[in-house]
Amino acid sequence: MAQQPKQSPDAERGIFITFEGGEGAGKTTHIRFLAEALRAHGREVVCLREPGGTPIGEALRALVLDPANDEMSDEAELLVYEAARAQIVKQVIQPALERGAVVLCDRFSDSTIAYQVCGRGLPRDFVEQANAFATGGLVPDRTILLVCGAGTRAGLRRATHRTGADRLEQAGEDFHARVNEGFLKMAEAEPGRIRVVVSDVRKSVTSATVFQELVDLFPWMADASVCDEAFFAPLDARVPHSAPAADAKPAPAAARPAADGRVLDGS
Repeated sequence: MAQQPKQSPDAERGIFITFEGGEGAGKTTHIRFLAEALRAHGREVVCLREPGGTPIGEALRALVLDPANDEMSDEAELLVYEAARAQIVKQVIQPALERGAVVLCDRFSDSTIAYQVCGRGLPRDFVEQANAFATGGLVPDRTILLVCGAGTRAGLRRATHRTGADRLEQAGEDFHARVNEGFLKMAEAEPGRIRVVVSDVRKSVTSATVFQELVDLFPWMADASVCDEAFFAPLDARVPHSAPAADAKPAPAAARPAADGRVLDGS
């Protein structure tokens, strides 16, 4: 990405942005590009993934996504996700927001509603209470919902063609169709927070749309002389990143996250 002149942070308070979407939506690419742009404009950025982002969270991630654990009950699955979330909120997200950082998180509590309520069929009232308990009431300032316009099957192919399917990806097309529909219904219910962005077009087009949905949080993104076509064009020429990042498969012990929650060999 071309270097842009640094400027003072847009706000002193921390800003919490989450990226959501079904399998293969392309969250990693756009989190990474947004993080680079924010850092170039003087912001501290902490990139995280859920579950994960802490040593405890990464261990729980490996457990819940391991295809060998196919006997895990839906109830146990929910509690594993909530345990990882409680840890990352207390250990990483809240401290980062308190010092004024921008936190970009690949998945958060909306994923639990989509996957465990809409996908698995667990009771929504209970899951919402579990989310509230794990997050301490923390709600993202903005959520970018990336959707694969080509459909659920295409998204699954994109997610699994290089690394194979994890336990959640193996849940079947019908399950993931329910998840994707759940995400869209949440976006309809909360249009102020959740912004829908189609992701199976050119990466530069998707990224430009993501930036448009964040202009109220970062006013410099409205400057056409900064965020012009040339600014986003390098995304279309990038070779896919081979190292695991925010929504990568479980990492080995050597790739445990740093103290601030960033995955060392990812974003």
